[in-house]
Amino acid sequence: MQQYWVVGGEYRDTKFRQPLCGAEEWIGPFRSYQEAKQEWSRRAWQTVDDAHTRYRIEQADPDLPPPCTD
Repeated sequence: MQQYWVVGGEYRDTKFRQPLCGAEEWIGPFRSYQEAKQEWSRRAWQTVDDAHTRYRIEQADPDLPPPCTD
C-alpha cells in the first residue's frame, strides 16, 4: 500500500530550498493521494498570501521508516 505525505512549511526565500526552521514539516501518512490532496489544499489555502510558504505531496516507500521532523 502506498503512503502519501504533505511536505513543506515556511522557507527562507521563494526558491524553496531552505526551510526557515531548519527542517520541512512532514504531515501524514495518508493512505490515498486524495486524502493527502485534501490536507495539502487546506494548508495551501491557509497560507495563500505568504509567498515564502509552500506545501507539496510526496509518495513514500512503505518499506522504509517514515520521515520525521523531530
